[in-house]
Amino acid sequence: MLDFDLAARYEVETRALNQAVKRNIRRFPDDFMFQLTKDEWQSMSSQFVMTSRSKRPKSSLPYAFTQEGVAMLSGVLHSQKAIDANVEIMRAFVAIRQYISGYTELKRELEMYMNKTDRKIDDISQVLDALVSHKKELEKPRNPIGFVLPNKVNELS
Repeated sequence: MLDFDLAARYEVETRALNQAVKRNIRRFPDDFMFQLTKDEWQSMSSQFVMTSRSKRPKSSLPYAFTQEGVAMLSGVLHSQKAIDANVEIMRAFVAIRQYISGYTELKRELEMYMNKTDRKIDDISQVLDALVSHKKELEKPRNPIGFVLPNKVNELS
């Protein structure tokens, strides 16, 4: 978002917003905020029927803020809207942390269940393997029990 749009949203003057940023410049690294180039600003302004150039001096180029920069602004501005936004951002972070904590607990429980299930499946596989080997044992040809006449031995083989 551009500085003048954020100033309107937070109900402060663009000048006051930019002063707050300059006083707290270490809170706004390049991935939070950057200044548009002259070409970018001209290109952007020419795309709108109602340009925003009237909101700032022609020599001054607007700053663009990323979502992190917008959140940081809410912490350095002193308007009621900025304070309310900052409070809501903090509440959102807490809610996300609680959600993640619940997710982590659920994941841990699911892993425990899967481990138990894997052990049960391993136990079932071992029992089935034992039954299969026992069945093979039962199906092996056995020598006849009892007295076998010598000429009958050749017939049985």
